[in-house]
Amino acid sequence: MRFYTLAVAFLMGVTANTLSAQPASNDSASVVAVVDAFHAALAAGDPSAALQLIADDAVFLEAGGVESRSEYGTNHLPADIEFEKGVSTKRSPVRVVVRGDAAWATSTGETTGTFQGRAVDFIGAELMVLSREPAGWRIRAIHWSSRARRPPQ
Repeated sequence: MRFYTLAVAFLMGVTANTLSAQPASNDSASVVAVVDAFHAALAAGDPSAALQLIADDAVFLEAGGVESRSEYGTNHLPADIEFEKGVSTKRSPVRVVVRGDAAWATSTGETTGTFQGRAVDFIGAELMVLSREPAGWRIRAIHWSSRARRPPQ
């Protein structure tokens, strides 16, 4: 009986791991779709569409500060939309890791253009943490960092 219980437990574990591993590529594509939709909403100047992708308890980390979803929507999102209008960003492919109902997506990009009368030329990195909810993936955290591009020497 003990062997049977162990065998059933083992097979259930293998089956669960196999089933959870199967949708990983679909999960990754769904996560990338949310990341892309967020950036598309910024580029389209649609704050409502951007905020729909963000969980109520999300946090934003940038330039040494932390903002809530509400603070981001009021203080930072309008500037991000304005920024998108004046710059061009060449993004790397998004790398996604999915672990159960959590995922993180990382990418880098080269941004050039003009914002508020100043030349922009930097290299940036983005990390988004997402969670799976019944309605789909939602952004829980975004961390942005950047540095000025160094002129060729």
